[in-house]
Amino acid sequence: MPKSKSTEQAGGYSVLVVDDEEDLLELVRYNLAREGYAVTGVGTGEDALKAARKQPPDLIVLDLMLPAVDGLEVCRRLKSDPKTRDIPIIMLTAKSEESDMVAGLERGADDYIAKPFSPRVLSARVKALLRRREQQTRTELETTIDVHEISIHPGRHEVTLAGQPLGLTYTEFALLQFLAKRPGWAYTRTQIVDAVKGEDYPVTERSVDVQVAGLRKKLGDFGAYIETVRGVGYRFRA
Repeated sequence: MPKSKSTEQAGGYSVLVVDDEEDLLELVRYNLAREGYAVTGVGTGEDALKAARKQPPDLIVLDLMLPAVDGLEVCRRLKSDPKTRDIPIIMLTAKSEESDMVAGLERGADDYIAKPFSPRVLSARVKALLRRREQQTRTELETTIDVHEISIHPGRHEVTLAGQPLGLTYTEFALLQFLAKRPGWAYTRTQIVDAVKGEDYPVTERSVDVQVAGLRKKLGDFGAYIETVRGVGYRFRA
């Protein structure tokens, strides 16, 4: 899994812990920091959303019972945002009822732990989720996307068109990969901006149209597979 520069300097993955109980927040933060994680702690759902969107962590430990915006709503929002939806989330709950655990999983949580819990158990769950996510990321990088005579290799950052190599900029490659991963799905310009975050071009909602036009031109006759969805954005033809 890719790590930010600050995470690498800390010697481990970055973890965001969200809990309004200060003692528990400090306990979790202390124990995960001892394991080598770069840990950030916040006490509200609003702060969790801001922190996760500003600098997405590698994993989130999220309490269910939070004031105002509760953990279930935070989880739902993060999992519906292209920028944060792939972040593994462990839900913490003081309730042991099955319905609460199911509700968290239905909103996209990857695991849950009922309070009270052992810090060692939490650490083991964190390690397992990060290991699973790292393997998933590695698999995605090694898996070629083949659709309509277009072949995209994420790991090698290469694209071939009817067997011939196609030269694309970083942003064009990211845009093509994002749309081609789910043919038929329509994405708004905002979703595309969040997913692409171009390094060679200042990506804004307006500039998405420019990027799409340039990509279509390079794809030639195959450019028609990138369809404009009026009032929404773009999709890759199924």
